[in-house]
Amino acid sequence: MQDPETIPDLLSSRPSWRIDFESTDLSVVLAFAGGASGGVFADALARAKPVASNWQPAGFAEDLFLSRFVATCFAVRIGRNEHPPVSQYLARVLAFPPTAVEDVLYRREISHELLATPMIRHQAEQLYASINRLRALLENSSGAAQLDASRRQLDLLDLFRETIELMTGFGLARSGLSRLAAFAQLTKGTEGYRSMLDLLRFDEELANVSFRVGIGADGRVKKLELLSVEENSSNPFVNSPWRRWMSKLELFARGFRFGDGEVMARLLDAVFEGVRSFWPALVQVCGDLEFYLGALGFHDRAKAAGLVMCLPEFVPVAAPRVLKGLFNPLLLGHGITPVPCDLELDRHDTTLLVTGPNSGGKTRLLQSLGLTQLLAQSGLFIPAKEGRLALASGLVVSLIQETQPDQTEGRLGTELVRIRKLFESLRPGAMVILDELCSGTNPSEGEEIFELVVRMLTQLHPQAFITTHFLGFAARLEHEQQIVDLRFCQVVLGPDQEATYQFAPGVAKTSLAAHAAARLGVTSAQLSALIEQNVRRAQVSTEPT
Repeated sequence: MQDPETIPDLLSSRPSWRIDFESTDLSVVLAFAGGASGGVFADALARAKPVASNWQPAGFAEDLFLSRFVATCFAVRIGRNEHPPVSQYLARVLAFPPTAVEDVLYRREISHELLATPMIRHQAEQLYASINRLRALLENSSGAAQLDASRRQLDLLDLFRETIELMTGFGLARSGLSRLAAFAQLTKGTEGYRSMLDLLRFDEELANVSFRVGIGADGRVKKLELLSVEENSSNPFVNSPWRRWMSKLELFARGFRFGDGEVMARLLDAVFEGVRSFWPALVQVCGDLEFYLGALGFHDRAKAAGLVMCLPEFVPVAAPRVLKGLFNPLLLGHGITPVPCDLELDRHDTTLLVTGPNSGGKTRLLQSLGLTQLLAQSGLFIPAKEGRLALASGLVVSLIQETQPDQTEGRLGTELVRIRKLFESLRPGAMVILDELCSGTNPSEGEEIFELVVRMLTQLHPQAFITTHFLGFAARLEHEQQIVDLRFCQVVLGPDQEATYQFAPGVAKTSLAAHAAARLGVTSAQLSALIEQNVRRAQVSTEPT
């Protein structure tokens, strides 16, 4: 195992092994020998340790559809080819944003350099493609039968050489990508690597053959004259014909019975042993590159849809929160072009109550805010053209409230359990996102519990966002201003009371229940028409034929 300082870790400012080095090394050895196939990379990455993080995925991953977000938005696109991500690994990396600020900044520098320097991005894409070619051959992902095991192993060593050479090209990188070049130089400086190059040159240039070709008027070869054969005597793997013949004679006299193929197999094993300790690093580098190139793929997809993404500025919690051109990544991932909106608050450690009609974009806004914070603290681009954000100590999201078959509590009890779990997991300074708090209870009970939750939240100074349909209650809280850290915003409606998916300060005057009922066909006239239609159908079905 190498010195930790030499590990080409692209996710942490202090390099470390996040994959299990020993088990990955063993898997690579077996796969190289042909004794294992499939899953070497994916299995190692699935078991990789996350970086140190205060965030708990159980509190937000399901409600933000994190796995689906990664699967639909983080595909790596190189030219016309698309590489589906190892979703389990990328979702895990995103679910544990680093606690250390220096790790966040380290990742931001890599993200910025990849976007700002097309040449560096191209090199990263070529390296990623090379590692994937090596991976496909190592794991035999094509399922093709290997007629010549030695030929396969030589090809694997050649792909390893190609990958190391591509890593060398990151010597001019200013970000953590320069670690790739340092790792390549370390690898190339070993005796094992030099022996591998000699063996590959032996395979490629065992001898130089000169000949003269005669072509007839009909374009066919009429004469082929061999001029000279010159062996590459400078290669340590090359012996003279006389020496090769004497060696075979000596071994035969001593009772050994093996052919040239077995000798080559032993040479390959010895050469691979000299470089095997560098192979597990390629597994970790592959996952790390996928993290950044997948994020760039998401950036490109947004740009193609006319949307702008950026690396946000991190500010203190007392500074204003600014998000301009914020859009929902989940919609984009499903082929729907989202409508961007702006959201600005005077500071971060506040509780924002969001009011407005159903289908006005409130839940989509909450999803956007959660994913934005997650991407920002992962060191990636956020779905907004401008952003000023404060770091959060954690994230708790509650958007999905499904009835469970074994549920013993009623609506009120279920909501109280939800609130209890919130405070059990909530750290001071965390981001809190709650959709329709207490909406399943009667108004008198719901408003009392709602106010209790909002008042208690202020003691933790969270970055909180809550939607509610208690419009009268929200209006009273806005008028009384007894909770200092409480802010209000509402869905902006168009001239015909249609949703604009924009937000403005204040409390909505109506939830537009009647408007929604008419849109969905639940007015008195519409229901009466359905009743009459069903009555006629029943009469027709009972008439004698």
